[in-house]
Amino acid sequence: MNLFQNAKFFTTVNHVKDLPDTGAEIAFVGRSNAGKSSAINALCNHVRLAYVSKTPGRTQHINFFGLANGHFMVDLPGYGYAEVPEVVRRHWVELLGRYLQTRRQLLGLVLIMDCRHPLKPLDIQMLDFFAPTGRPVHILLSKADKLSRNDQLKTLSSVKKALKPFTGRQEVSVQLFSSLKKQGIDEVNQVVGAWFARLADTEQAADSGGRADL
Repeated sequence: MNLFQNAKFFTTVNHVKDLPDTGAEIAFVGRSNAGKSSAINALCNHVRLAYVSKTPGRTQHINFFGLANGHFMVDLPGYGYAEVPEVVRRHWVELLGRYLQTRRQLLGLVLIMDCRHPLKPLDIQMLDFFAPTGRPVHILLSKADKLSRNDQLKTLSSVKKALKPFTGRQEVSVQLFSSLKKQGIDEVNQVVGAWFARLADTEQAADSGGRADL
């Protein structure tokens, strides 16, 4: 089952105070021009659900999309693009940072990296920043079609090795992904589906415990 199929735009937010009261959320984030919007469109089997631009830094707001399971997918602003006014850059940083560290509905983070340039300093900074939440991170090495199969596997292996210091602090997984070739969609569904399944198990256990106390 494709969790992202038939995703519908819900709302867009430019200030933390305007964040909606939703169900559980999984968020997508990545450096500007890493292929985040293309990945979302591929997962949702939609041409323009998320805006794709050749201009890095185009996604300036937090965009919410409703999923068929009643939960939400969140498209976060890209980070690392410096050619914007400083006041705008500061606003993005505050909006992104406060959402990631304080949003109680957030189940986990899908982090997009260009497979040709993975684990740049800002990507490492993002992993460090998000680690204190204890929530899982799943990394998509996007644009895998730009590499030969051999180079894809080499990159995947080297990234897994480099991520070992993080796996001791939180759940971190990684995969190859290509929006163009539709590569890796099933794997994303399995990982994110497990996050939602754990939430359902937790809620069921809490509900059972509450009934037992009656």
